[in-house]
Amino acid sequence: MNTNYFVNLLIILISAAFINNVILSQFLGICPFLGISNKIKSAVGMGFAVIFVITTASILCSLIFQYILSPMELGYLQTIVFIIVIAALVQFVEMVVKKVSPPLYDALGVYLPLITTNCAVLGVALLNVEKGFDLVESIVNGFASALGFTISIILMAGIRERMEHNNIPKTLKGFPITLITATLMAMAFYGFAGLV
Repeated sequence: MNTNYFVNLLIILISAAFINNVILSQFLGICPFLGISNKIKSAVGMGFAVIFVITTASILCSLIFQYILSPMELGYLQTIVFIIVIAALVQFVEMVVKKVSPPLYDALGVYLPLITTNCAVLGVALLNVEKGFDLVESIVNGFASALGFTISIILMAGIRERMEHNNIPKTLKGFPITLITATLMAMAFYGFAGLV
């Protein structure tokens, strides 16, 4: 592997985590972002679950596409196959979290099984194929996208915890102030656009 390849991997890492953040730039995965970001502890748990699922899904989906679907000219099945792979991964994560940390499992509630339908997970797997990434690039893009998701959700949780103690007008309490905060975060992350 030459230096240009490592530079390309670094660009993919920075771009996926900050510039093309799945939540704040591509608007994928908004449901858990808004639903779980009440408390930092549950946001961290969701973030680590998403990191595991997106990274693993990127690996498996890349391998399946490169070695099964593409050679057999079955690329049109990629969405269905990727959804099945993601659903299996999420079931595995749900069983592990339930066994290892029942309080975190209860805190995540319905949002943990919703990772299956989280468009960020499927979106990253499809983007890896669309951009023609090889296995290593897919892994880096998947991990960085999930890292960007985790950073975003933890930042939002920290802001929302602090806002609980602020004097917010009645009409803006709850969901409206959360959307305004998400908008300001998206604008702040847009500032990273000049990095790459």
